Amino acid sequence: MRKAIRDLREKEHVQSAYLVRDKTHGADRNGKMIANLTLTDATGEVNARIFEKVEQMVAGFEAGDVVWIKGFVQLYQNRKQVIVNEIRRATEEEYRLQDLVADLGGDPREHLAAIEARVAELSSPWVRQLIELTLNDETVRAQILSAPAAKTIHHAYRGGLIEHIRSIVDVMCSLAELYPYLDRDYLIFGAIYHDIGKLKELELSDGIRYTDEGRLVGHMNTACQMIDSFASSIEGFPEDQKLILKHIVLSHHGRLEYGSPKLPVMIEAIVVAMIDDLDSKLNTLFHFMKNEMQNVPDDEKWTHYHSGFDRYLFLDVFRKKMSSIK
Repeated sequence: MRKAIRDLREKEHVQSAYLVRDKTHGADRNGKMIANLTLTDATGEVNARIFEKVEQMVAGFEAGDVVWIKGFVQLYQNRKQVIVNEIRRATEEEYRLQDLVADLGGDPREHLAAIEARVAELSSPWVRQLIELTLNDETVRAQILSAPAAKTIHHAYRGGLIEHIRSIVDVMCSLAELYPYLDRDYLIFGAIYHDIGKLKELELSDGIRYTDEGRLVGHMNTACQMIDSFASSIEGFPEDQKLILKHIVLSHHGRLEYGSPKLPVMIEAIVVAMIDDLDSKLNTLFHFMKNEMQNVPDDEKWTHYHSGFDRYLFLDVFRKKMSSIK
């Protein structure tokens, strides 16, 4: 019988299928081989360790695979941890994808309707028509309601992309009112188009995986191709307008070392990069803190060390806030 990660209890034996988000292995300080895994499902994530037959076991699966495990749950440093005795790739009959990849982002149709209402208010006919053609495309419309925004880091779940876009669109509308010298149309365009190429970069198959196009071309180049394709259907679409829109897409990671082929050189492009980063980090923090609450006793005040943020995080305020909004 399948056991959700949220429901794992100390000293419990578990036999179930989970998605492997991360996998590392090597020798500990005593020279003994050990494997460290992050197992996930639609309800959360948990750390797992392999201490026996490590090299043999880890050779049978990769990060991103769905695996079937046999093991038991213990508390280690006051947190739940699964000790794995057996592990292998799961067969299709042993899991359902909806049990492994969560729907966490609210109603995607509601998000899309709210985004389209903002697009209808845009003053530039070029930007408005381009976005409308994009969102009304049958393939885009079908994919955007379920697509994740990333493989592992942020909004990495079914419907994550449309939630991410909606959040940024709402922030951009507020910023445009607060800072009237910002071009609202470019802000909204950046919110919608910066990650639109992930519709072709990622796929929901045995979890979340990169497509060949994603690995070979990447979502920024794919988005620029979409700009060219949809703009070609709009008579008289200005070439200089396309260059500006492509720049917003190509610079939205903010820095060259973060994967942007160009640094943002427009204020609006800088804002798009900043708000994209803010929303992704807040989403990461929210789900990390929420998952920590599931894996530690109620009196534990601190999370475990988060390597991405290079710190421990204080749980008390977050726990109280979460209890007040349930």
